[in-house]
Amino acid sequence: MSTILYGIPNCDTIKKAKKWLTDNGISFSFHDYRKDGIDNDFLVRAEAELGWEAMVNKRGTTYRQLDEQEKAFLDKDKALALLELHPAMVKRPILLHNNTFHIGFKPAQYEEIFC
Repeated sequence: MSTILYGIPNCDTIKKAKKWLTDNGISFSFHDYRKDGIDNDFLVRAEAELGWEAMVNKRGTTYRQLDEQEKAFLDKDKALALLELHPAMVKRPILLHNNTFHIGFKPAQYEEIFC
């Protein structure tokens, strides 16, 4: 059973997810987008399960700083290219557990995944 948590370490939601996993005795590895990078293969695999719209963090600073033209004509291919270029724009966390992707963190959601 393999579990990988993807995100950036200073994100509050990542901190909560890490704490939940640790407190519940779930072993996991952490993939830091900024330090370890993010590649197109990961994004394509995650998008196939989660959908690109769910993966784009529209509330974050990086997305808000895009020009209006980029936001207005965003589609799957453009979104994946932007996510690869700006990993901080990926909604966090993405969890890969038993080859299935999950997005976001809520204790009840993780209870369902792991229990």
